[in-house]
Amino acid sequence: MTTELAETAGRLIRGRRATRAFLPDPVPQETIEAVFGLAGTAPSNSNAQPWQVEVVSGAARDELADALVAAHQADRRTPDFPYDDSIYSPVHQRRRAAFGATLYNALGIGRGDRDLRASYDLKSLRFYDAPHVALLYAPESGDPRLTADVGMYAQTLLLAMAAHGIASCPQGMLSFYSETVRETLGVSGGKLLLGISFGYADPDDPINAVEVGREPLLETTRFHR
Repeated sequence: MTTELAETAGRLIRGRRATRAFLPDPVPQETIEAVFGLAGTAPSNSNAQPWQVEVVSGAARDELADALVAAHQADRRTPDFPYDDSIYSPVHQRRRAAFGATLYNALGIGRGDRDLRASYDLKSLRFYDAPHVALLYAPESGDPRLTADVGMYAQTLLLAMAAHGIASCPQGMLSFYSETVRETLGVSGGKLLLGISFGYADPDDPINAVEVGREPLLETTRFHR
């Protein structure tokens, strides 16, 4: 029997999606603090709570966006966690390719149109015009178990935002410029895992109507009885 709570949770979890066009309206500070306070209840190994979060708004947000664009144009990549496409297996690559095709088709960007793709990268580095961005840091050690805890925090944060009517977009690309983020915000310690742009979704932008699929349950999950 499905309970009311289960139905609500289903709508929340399935309704959350990455938003790539935002309105300029800022989220009230008290709402931001409520959401991040809720995210802080995320589980972690031995309750270590190994995340450090930098929430950026207003003039600081604009300064960071400009710095990220400048670093990107100068090809100053400084990821704390090394990244290469080889980390993906063939099945993961297939899923990535399907997502990319859906996204770029919705944007009207052809597979070989490098200029338009580059332009869209700049939009990403400006947080898709979201008025806020959160940068999530794992411990300096980069231990995979502690970093996984930050992943659990991130998902809790995304769902807390959705519950409060706040749109969001987790962005791995922001972590490619970790030194730029540190210098701009005066952050010390930790390893930048990802950023989450957030605000209120632009309901008139067609990119926010794009839906991406998920693999069938039995493709990713085995039940042992």
